[in-house]
Amino acid sequence: MRVYPSTYRGWRRAQRGWRLLLVAAVLLGLVSAALLLYQIPRVQRALDWRIEYALIYLERVFDPLPDAPTPPGGDTSAAVRYPSSTPQPTRTAPPPTLTPRAPATATPAPTPIPAQVSLPSPAYEKEDLNNCGPATLAMMLKMFGWNGTQFTISDAIKPIRADRNVNIEELVSYILQNVPRLQPEYRVGGNIETLKKILASGIPVMIEGSFMLPKSFWPNDDRWAGHYLLLTGYDDTKQVFTVQDSELGADQQVPYSVLEEEWQSFNHVYFFLFPPENEPVYRNLLGEDWDRDANRQRTLDALAAQTAAQPKNAFTWFNLGTNLTYFSRYGEAVQAYDTARSLGLPQRMYRYQFGPFMAYFHTGRIEELLALANYALEITPNSEEALLWRGWAYFRQGKSDLALKDWHKALEARPGYTDAQYAINFVGGN
Repeated sequence: MRVYPSTYRGWRRAQRGWRLLLVAAVLLGLVSAALLLYQIPRVQRALDWRIEYALIYLERVFDPLPDAPTPPGGDTSAAVRYPSSTPQPTRTAPPPTLTPRAPATATPAPTPIPAQVSLPSPAYEKEDLNNCGPATLAMMLKMFGWNGTQFTISDAIKPIRADRNVNIEELVSYILQNVPRLQPEYRVGGNIETLKKILASGIPVMIEGSFMLPKSFWPNDDRWAGHYLLLTGYDDTKQVFTVQDSELGADQQVPYSVLEEEWQSFNHVYFFLFPPENEPVYRNLLGEDWDRDANRQRTLDALAAQTAAQPKNAFTWFNLGTNLTYFSRYGEAVQAYDTARSLGLPQRMYRYQFGPFMAYFHTGRIEELLALANYALEITPNSEEALLWRGWAYFRQGKSDLALKDWHKALEARPGYTDAQYAINFVGGN
């Protein structure tokens, strides 16, 4: 049979049309299937953070992260992206003149503790997005017979999944409000021996420190981040702690020296729980450190000596500023913070710690406060703490409308945030 050209061309067009319809139908089916799969909570949780971080990286390609603001007179060329063993600082302010105090009474001989302790490991919880605090606390609570999960905690203290930081005070607050049969305590200025003593008493202990992220989330990311660990054992022979790491896995072995290095960036803070009837045990175990003010003063005295011995350690200067801020010694605190900033701090430092905001506010360095808050919001746009303090900076500048806008954003980022609500009420907003 002869096929005429015009008939053939029509047949070919029809074929192409059917193919295009088939491809469109397949694509539509794939999109519909993807949307249906996305409705499954487990799939949604797995995809959300990947999409979020891909968008962050793309944004930073076209809008690079600015350098961290330095103190007046600071030299950015001398700063490093995060403290190392050989930074080359340019000091911009004289350090506070602090003299370590001699103990008022002789220190009693320490009670010997075992060379090895191994507590039963809790059921492991892999952290959800930005959820290492709730996940680690959940594992800790399970060791006391608690039956919840990390989401039981995060639903209460960080209902917005994108909230990237949970302070230790928020974890303490959760215990006080929801687990009254346990007493929470945290102190700063801890050391390896203190951690071992707590473990030897039969309970776990949590610390907040830092770790290096496995990949960059924007160009030139220094990959430094804060992280909670649950310690459940130690071995003096191997010089290691056994830790439950919500990111890396259960029963990780961390050398004493590594833990100490990562711990110092968070003021050597440690957190533990016990039944209230056991309080005398832990009063005795901590000694003078049981009193919170005495604990801060001892830590402050030790840091004064450490900054003299290690003048290029930015974390030591930062911790000095934080403990001075605790005692409302804001003038000295900003000098310490200025030195830490000149030495170079990690990009995400102001995601987790906010002592500088308070110190600069109370010393009237509002432009510095505004610069730091803006930088913190470049790193973490929904940081309720940075929004709170930027609002106070705007308020001091007479920009109450901008202040209220930031405080309302802080409430959106963290519903029930009492500091933001107080600020709104303070200026008569609604």
